[in-house]
Amino acid sequence: MLNARTIGAALVAALALHAGAAMAEIKKQWVDYADGATKLKAYMVYDDATSGKRPAVLMIHAREGMTDVTMKHAEEWAKMGYVVFAEDVFGYGEGVLPKTVEEMEAQTTIYSKDRPKARARAKAGYDEMLKQPMVDAGKVAVVGFCFGGDLGTEFVSTGVPVLANITIHGSFRDREPGWGKDVKARFLILHGAEDKGYPMAKVQKVVDELTADKKQFLLELYSGTAHGFSSPKNKDEERAYSQAVATSARNLKELFGQ
Repeated sequence: MLNARTIGAALVAALALHAGAAMAEIKKQWVDYADGATKLKAYMVYDDATSGKRPAVLMIHAREGMTDVTMKHAEEWAKMGYVVFAEDVFGYGEGVLPKTVEEMEAQTTIYSKDRPKARARAKAGYDEMLKQPMVDAGKVAVVGFCFGGDLGTEFVSTGVPVLANITIHGSFRDREPGWGKDVKARFLILHGAEDKGYPMAKVQKVVDELTADKKQFLLELYSGTAHGFSSPKNKDEERAYSQAVATSARNLKELFGQ
């Protein structure tokens, strides 16, 4: 769980970029939708101080699924002025919420071994988000944590017209050469320098592909920081997540023209 100091540090930096916006009540609601026969349930959050259409964030959860941490992240990012649509990948709408590491790995393996299924599941959430009347379809970013960072990367490789793909301690998998050629999004790769499960060698493969295909990207590495720093375990990871949020907000402000 994020502690109050971490949340405060991250949001102060990010909200400074949105000065002048009157804050009102943060609205939270569940959105039922489906991918084929699979019932899904997204968590949508937005600030009702803003009327009309506004930028949106398609948020993709970590391997834990639709947990309290996922919902907390969605609420934090909504305070930056976005509609945040935390999509359901595993089937929370049917009661799927992994409880153990083994169950988490079983769920993520389904999508790492079936890339078309992974892309379709991400697209189902994206399509449902665009149906929401307050969403500006021309100002969308994808934000993925852990497993969600890998799935977001898979999704934007299809050429979906989003402005940014933000991976926060992304669990990157190997892909076929040329996967980045249709990417339209700017990549923000925000990664722990001491991530043993997904070390710089894996991250470098993503960077190399984006470089070869002449795509926009930004890479930030955080010292003293391992995997999962969006739920900080020490002061270095608190700092890392605060900086990741601030970097994301700065880039989204530029891309969204705010």
